[in-house]
Amino acid sequence: MERLAPEQHDSLDETPDPAESTVLFGHEPALRGLIAAYRAGKLPHALLFVGPRGIGKSTLAFHLAQYLLRFPSSEAAPDAVAKPDPASPLFRQVASGAHPGVLHLTRPFNEKTKAFKSVLTVDEIRKINRFLSMTSHDGGYRIVIVDPADDMNTNAANALLKNLEEPPARTLFILIAHSPGSLLPTIRSRCQVVRLHPLDAEDLARVLENAGMQVVADAQSRATLAAHAGGSARQAILLTQYGGLEIAEALDKIARAPKMTPAEAHKLADAVAGKDQAIQFGLFNEHVLELLGDAASAAARDGDLMRASRLSDAWRDLRIAMDEADTYNLDRKQHALNMIFRLNDTFRM
Repeated sequence: MERLAPEQHDSLDETPDPAESTVLFGHEPALRGLIAAYRAGKLPHALLFVGPRGIGKSTLAFHLAQYLLRFPSSEAAPDAVAKPDPASPLFRQVASGAHPGVLHLTRPFNEKTKAFKSVLTVDEIRKINRFLSMTSHDGGYRIVIVDPADDMNTNAANALLKNLEEPPARTLFILIAHSPGSLLPTIRSRCQVVRLHPLDAEDLARVLENAGMQVVADAQSRATLAAHAGGSARQAILLTQYGGLEIAEALDKIARAPKMTPAEAHKLADAVAGKDQAIQFGLFNEHVLELLGDAASAAARDGDLMRASRLSDAWRDLRIAMDEADTYNLDRKQHALNMIFRLNDTFRM
């Protein structure tokens, strides 16, 4: 695979980033609706793409950007969805982050720590002012993609709000949001919300096939993968290509074991805490929280409010511990062991 897009904090090996993806699965109706609004001269100045992580919101944003830049006149734009041409200069410029009409804002790389920052900073958002101060080279749209807006800290959000209040003509903001409730209400109110749904089993299979990955053949296995992935293409790739399903199965078994052996805990901790296993470590943490969240919800539905409260408290405590482990770069194996023993203790109470 030819990599065009700059590496991002969530890039995956051998998997196209949204900016360089030529195909869009599951959200074609949304793209057609936005194209229709554009052709009618009713495209708003700010869009908020809302939906779970990894379902293709950013890919939709880049496909819309490609369309607007390819057809700068709304009167002459076709109503058919035009698939990006990977050989065209336009596609390659947008994908590589070199097109003067597109500003993609995401977590920046920290040269001091040689790692991506954990938030989208105000310094990144301030790039919008410089970007919008330049005249569009062909009179076409200038498009700002904030990806995801959830990652903005308070200062960054306030800075973005000022840009949303008085946008220049032919400017489009596209905000990507996994949890829109975390955004400032004043930001949400200035955007037209486009709600996108998780992908179904068939669309997930198409995503994996398009990426050249092995896909389970039978419908039941595909449905099981879709359920585990929550309709997220990214999660499906992580589960099938990075050992996510095996990690989940091992954690499920250990979490509810009446008598867990230290050897089992160390084996799982070793499997997720290696030097080059950041993705597996992230999958492990995500599944810990998923187990506790699901169990708390089930206890609440059954009317066992004391157990639901205990599980919710454990979820909060372990989430804080995960943030601290990330912030202070704590020993991953010790962190994983703490998670495993705390999880097992919580479920046995």
